Amino acid sequence: MRRILVVGGANGIGLAIATELAQRPETEKVYVVDKAPLAAEHQRENMESWQFDLTADDYSFFDRFDDIDAMMLTAGFGKLALFRDVPEQHIIDSFQVNTISTMRLIKRFYPKLEGSEDFFCGVMVSIAGFMSSPFFAVYGATKAALKIFIESVNVELEKAGSANRILNVSPGSIKGTSFNQGKTDLTLTHNLACDIISHLERKDDLFIPKYEEVFQHVLQRYHDDFREEGRHSYEYKLSSGRM
Repeated sequence: MRRILVVGGANGIGLAIATELAQRPETEKVYVVDKAPLAAEHQRENMESWQFDLTADDYSFFDRFDDIDAMMLTAGFGKLALFRDVPEQHIIDSFQVNTISTMRLIKRFYPKLEGSEDFFCGVMVSIAGFMSSPFFAVYGATKAALKIFIESVNVELEKAGSANRILNVSPGSIKGTSFNQGKTDLTLTHNLACDIISHLERKDDLFIPKYEEVFQHVLQRYHDDFREEGRHSYEYKLSSGRM
């Protein structure tokens, strides 16, 4: 990976990935695109930063990145709230940023994915896309759509004869990010960023951090009784202090 586009790279795990890639000697350029500006202290010599709102209708802005050989899509947001308390505009914006923007960007760079040359592509999804998540109904729905989209397109890539794949990165809550009004701390996200890059380089199609320690059991409980696991999730969020 020499020229990488990181969408959502001005903070959180996107910034951690962009920073790690920029420090590698083989990296020529890291393009950071985000609605928010990239803070001066995070700028590197081989970084270029751009501001763009993913709810925009016109995506021709991304035509300038036709030289990339890797793309990491990390933009997204969520809000812990009961569905009855979620404004309608939040539903629209959530799907625009979390889901539709990813589909549009993968569509724009699909010739690279389907081509014979290496193209590395990853998407930050969420473990919330694998199971019911009360208080996160809208967010979970946006991520569940991404999960099915990525799985489906990866089969199409395989059948087209391409060795390239889209990596679905589906973590739980990540410490050190600005998600849910948190504060970015690169010391807390460094190891996860390195793990994601490693899976991206291998062209894996799925990476669930802490799978063996945590989520293998959670997903099994959900498979066994999704109603009961939903109730458990509801009570867990209430008692966790995140509400």
